[in-house]
Amino acid sequence: MQQKSQISNLESPISKKGILLVNLGSPKSTKVEDVKEYLDEFLMDERVIDYRWFFRSLLVRGIILRTRPPKSAEAYKTVWTDEGSPLIVITKKIQQKLQKLVDVPVEIGMRYAEPSIKTGVQKLVDQGVTEIVLFPLYPQYAMSTTETVVEKAEEIRKKFFPNVKINYVQPFYNRDIYIDCLSESIREKLPDNFDALQFSYHGVPERHIYKTDPTKTCNLNDCCSRDYNPSHNFCYRHQCFKTTELVLEKLNLPKEKALVTFQSRLGKDKWIEPYTDETLENLPKKGVKNLAIVCPAFVSDCLETLEEISVEGREEFLHAGGENFHYIPCLNDEDRWIEVVKTLCEEKLSEFYLV
Repeated sequence: MQQKSQISNLESPISKKGILLVNLGSPKSTKVEDVKEYLDEFLMDERVIDYRWFFRSLLVRGIILRTRPPKSAEAYKTVWTDEGSPLIVITKKIQQKLQKLVDVPVEIGMRYAEPSIKTGVQKLVDQGVTEIVLFPLYPQYAMSTTETVVEKAEEIRKKFFPNVKINYVQPFYNRDIYIDCLSESIREKLPDNFDALQFSYHGVPERHIYKTDPTKTCNLNDCCSRDYNPSHNFCYRHQCFKTTELVLEKLNLPKEKALVTFQSRLGKDKWIEPYTDETLENLPKKGVKNLAIVCPAFVSDCLETLEEISVEGREEFLHAGGENFHYIPCLNDEDRWIEVVKTLCEEKLSEFYLV
């Protein structure tokens, strides 16, 4: 690991910098009532389920929250640790490791539940911080991830911390330092013999792709594969395919040995394809018996990777005739990933000095 950053030597006497790492969030416990409270906040976010409030409430509170919390609570129990939610535990480890490398305060916040974004900002402000680099821990841009974090943070800043400035780390799906880091992590964990490497990204409804495209040039057909399209900066689907393409180049793997799928569908709306679960059921019929799978939409292992992929996905693949299923963990708190976080944060910290 490198020595601590010297960025603090450049601080002006009238301002103090800080870093806020933001992840998705997790229920307080595996109790049904806590899971229900978490799902209510999560699913009632208009950037997650983008219906008008009345219809969103009817769906979430009238249907989903009447049936889903007990099942979700059981799923959380399968991944919960003695320290708590894996997502929260891992994010805290990232914070602790990063804090050893930088001379500015580092806190964490979650988009949903506690510790909230407001809690994280307040902790920094209590330490005298007036300029914050906020890092949404999502490699690719999406309305339901990066966008909702930024919008929530701005809402909180304007309401409670009007004198605080915030710089946001941008999606880093194609940054060399991230691709190098992810590729090396995958390379070290790949089994010796595998028929295919599956990249499973979190899914989003197709309409989200169009709604987040200010250029109105996306058609969800051939534009994702173009070298350039104005929508690429806002297109989650393109960014997932681009991450995969760059990683395959680093790993020197032929495209024929890899595939991209999307997981975690909700409801009956059309989501971006192909779907992870259906693919897992069909791969053995196509001769793929030994599968490695990675989830690059996540930097920290969580319910969607540890239960949905590593447990449910494994069962689907093996039940369909697969022989070996190898889940490749997320970057979590690997030292090389902490170095990437440090670099991306320092880039934004340095911009404060240019104002």
